[in-house]
Amino acid sequence: MSADPGARGPHVAGPPDGPHVVLWGDVTCPRCQQAVPRLRSAPVCLEWRHLVLRARGPRPRALAGALEAAAAQGAFWPVLDALVAQPGRTEDPDLWALAERLGLDVARFDTDRRGDAAAARIAADLRDGLAAGASGTPAILVPGRPLDHGVPDDAWVAALLAERG
Repeated sequence: MSADPGARGPHVAGPPDGPHVVLWGDVTCPRCQQAVPRLRSAPVCLEWRHLVLRARGPRPRALAGALEAAAAQGAFWPVLDALVAQPGRTEDPDLWALAERLGLDVARFDTDRRGDAAAARIAADLRDGLAAGASGTPAILVPGRPLDHGVPDDAWVAALLAERG
């Protein structure tokens, strides 16, 4: 993955012609838990990148691995949405139940979340986020705007859409 924040990574949702919004986040971050649904409901092309900082402990890394394992089975966004909607349901048994509910191969999911591919994606996203100036979560970048570390509100989204004319 390139350090170019305009280059789209693998986790993109929303209208492709909407404003490109890169969100570096951590699903254990309460502000990310607010930012994700707000941006998911806006007419933006949202890209998720992991910003797993060691100071937050081991669980953010484990959940980022779960997201990558879900992505390998085409379920990145449903898992992200579930994790931010129910922040108290992120322990291993919760993840296995979520994977099963979504129809994922649970054994593969469990292996993939601890695998090299997940670790490489998480590390690349962290490097790119730090290079872009992200120092905490959420870190939101819209090409052509300065990096923002706040939770977007309706006014932020409206201004972004107005800029596109």
